Amino acid sequence: MALRRHLPHFWIIATLGGVAALCTGAYLWEQQLPRKLSQALLTDNLPACLRYGEQLAALRWLGQKAPEELAICRRRLAQQAWDPADPGQALLLQEQLVNSGVGSLQQQEQDQKQLKLWRDELRDQALSQFRAGQLNEALTMLRPLEKHDGRPGSRLSDSLKESWNRNRHQLEQLREHVNQDQWWEALSALNQLDHPWWQRQAEPMRQEVEQAIDDLRDRKEHQSHGALPAHTVARDLLNEAVEAYILEGMPPWEAFMAGCRDLGGTIVEDGPETLCQAKH
Repeated sequence: MALRRHLPHFWIIATLGGVAALCTGAYLWEQQLPRKLSQALLTDNLPACLRYGEQLAALRWLGQKAPEELAICRRRLAQQAWDPADPGQALLLQEQLVNSGVGSLQQQEQDQKQLKLWRDELRDQALSQFRAGQLNEALTMLRPLEKHDGRPGSRLSDSLKESWNRNRHQLEQLREHVNQDQWWEALSALNQLDHPWWQRQAEPMRQEVEQAIDDLRDRKEHQSHGALPAHTVARDLLNEAVEAYILEGMPPWEAFMAGCRDLGGTIVEDGPETLCQAKH
């Protein structure tokens, strides 16, 4: 019974002793860290400087700033690590540096400018890759920028994927219209391609579509029984009006009717042909 009565006291003493030992160890280590940190910075041992600085920052009371030496190490390491091909580590260090708020106002402004410069450089390179048709490479370059950036659907990478898929769909539509000899619809699909790489993929079909539309116009001017009446609306003006409406998103047939109407013409069905004739 006596032993059982003494057990709680034993565990309390042992626990308090363990806590005291841990606190003592942490205190002694904290006292050594500034010296180790300064020595690492002095010898330009930046990895050790970063390690000691982060340990010292973790042991400081809430609200205290990180040591100045840690900011210096992060700044130097970020400069050494910067590589547009693998920017993750440099961006992380620079972001930590900016968020730490350590240094003079001038130095903090310089750190923020450097971070913005790197982010802008990566974004520009990603857009160049995207315009060159390298979607996956562009998305890879944007990944470090967007690691903690915005809600899904609101990031630049989402916009690039949406644009890429939309242009791919337009090219598929273009092929279908060409295969079905739907030339005005094909022209509409061509005009909705707004990505340089996809526009280049469509270039051979563009020539085919434009030639087919020219042939259609020629047939409108020269019916099987002879030339069209002289009062038919001018072909060039009609073409410009129709294409302008198509660029605004109007369906091809509606664009043809609207263009004819704008030029003071009227739609006339002449056998298999549909003409835009000037009113008397």
